[in-house]
Amino acid sequence: MKYLVLLMGDGEEIPWNEQSPQQQTASIEKFGAFDAACAQRSGVQILAGEALGSPGDAKVMRSRAGQVSITDGPYAEAIEGLGGFYLVESPDLDTLFELLRLLPAYDIQVAPVVDPV
Repeated sequence: MKYLVLLMGDGEEIPWNEQSPQQQTASIEKFGAFDAACAQRSGVQILAGEALGSPGDAKVMRSRAGQVSITDGPYAEAIEGLGGFYLVESPDLDTLFELLRLLPAYDIQVAPVVDPV
């Protein structure tokens, strides 16, 4: 099963731009540990993953009544900014949640990907 993992908000982590170089290095090491653990786990594969720019750099495109509007900023309803994502193949949610504990203590949202078949 594929899952979209959204790194939402800083959770218990200090915001990246407020971290010391040593703290940033420790965070990067956690991402490396997660990648390595996924590679070693049978049935788990990271299919994609990227860090994202700041919420202030985001754009929103909406279609209403045949009209398209593009505005600055993240979704108006979002309280936290989306910091990054992973697309992960995992045999089940329990395995995925076990591995996600290796990441920095962000707030994380997980959604299954719909198989169109």
